[in-house]
Amino acid sequence: MEEAKCSRVKVESILSVVSGKPTEPGKVHKLCTLDRAMGSHTIHIVFYYASNPFLVGPMPSDLGNLRITLSELLDEYPYVTGRLTCEPENGEWLIKFNDAGVRMLQATVDATIDEWLGSVDGVDERDLTAWEEMPNDPSFWSPFRVQINKFKCGGLALGLSCTHMHTDITSATMLFKAWSEVHRRQPPTNPPIFDLPAPPPPPPTPTPSPPTPTTPTKMATATLKFSPAAVDKCLSQAPADSTPFDALAALFWRRVAALSPTKRSLSICVDSRDPSQHAYFGNALKFSTLTVEADDLLSGGLGQVAGLIHRHVAGMKKDEFPSEINSTGGMYGSVALTCFNAEHLVEAQSGRGIMYDAEFNKGERPVHVSYSVGKVGGEGLIMVMPAAEGRTVTVTLPEEQVAELCKDQVILDLEPTMILCGRR
Repeated sequence: MEEAKCSRVKVESILSVVSGKPTEPGKVHKLCTLDRAMGSHTIHIVFYYASNPFLVGPMPSDLGNLRITLSELLDEYPYVTGRLTCEPENGEWLIKFNDAGVRMLQATVDATIDEWLGSVDGVDERDLTAWEEMPNDPSFWSPFRVQINKFKCGGLALGLSCTHMHTDITSATMLFKAWSEVHRRQPPTNPPIFDLPAPPPPPPTPTPSPPTPTTPTKMATATLKFSPAAVDKCLSQAPADSTPFDALAALFWRRVAALSPTKRSLSICVDSRDPSQHAYFGNALKFSTLTVEADDLLSGGLGQVAGLIHRHVAGMKKDEFPSEINSTGGMYGSVALTCFNAEHLVEAQSGRGIMYDAEFNKGERPVHVSYSVGKVGGEGLIMVMPAAEGRTVTVTLPEEQVAELCKDQVILDLEPTMILCGRR
């Protein structure tokens, strides 16, 4: 029998942090079709810092300093402190505003940051964003959680986890960045927007047949960091107007398809905010499936596939492709292998991801930022994320495919740094 793994993360305390500004009594926010479609998923983000950024502040303890600025941040984000409720008359989900706050956990890690990143897997890292599944009655359940993890070296990891019904990866990143700005006594660069013009209703869809019961696939995750030189090497094989996403998505789609020839379809996920809506807090994603012939995918070369992806993404951004919403089984991997495009999170001037601007102390940027989506199944998910330099690719796939990808020579020739590789 396999021995249970002992976690190196020990939760020391759990408390709530509330906003200092009372919310408007009786106010609710109705979740849209896309919000509800994301209901089976969760978001988990971990920001790693070489030193504790909360040691300096008005309070004698780092926890006190952290709670002060988090409370101030929550004044501007009433959705975060709200609670989910389901209307019994029509089954619609709402966010009911209240002042219950968010859960905050404090934990210690029996490792240094370097030891941790060099030895853990996706299961271990999830311990840094401890999550409690939504109960039948969610009226007292906190849909947002912040976990403070202290390492032996003095470093810190801040874990953020939340329901995907509330928000998407872009909004969660902007929330965290805004917290760092509030902590530095600066106004948030992008104050949140909570309401946008209502989109046209989606076309009616036929009632789906009941799904055939299947045995859940054991999934695994792996994160690979690619240097700027490695990204440039991929781009050199792609059309001139290709982005790093186009090239890396083509690379991994082709390698996964070599392991599973039936994966000729790629569900591409892009952010649908226009520049005036960059600060919108909620779900603003668009999904569209690209299908190619097996010969084109496997034999056509990385450049050809990157070009197909680039043209498809350009069409999605011009609204040529209506968004596909699967309301029956989650959005990531349920219909086709999904690839998430985060190029909109890259700063134009520096070329790094905006998540690396989350400086609680000036000049102390995160040494690593990790993203994952909970409850990914089916065909799996590939996330191409910006890094401080280059790109990070996180794959969540059936575990035998992850094992093969981690020793795939085409990928290894790019000399990626392999971290967080293991079963979920």
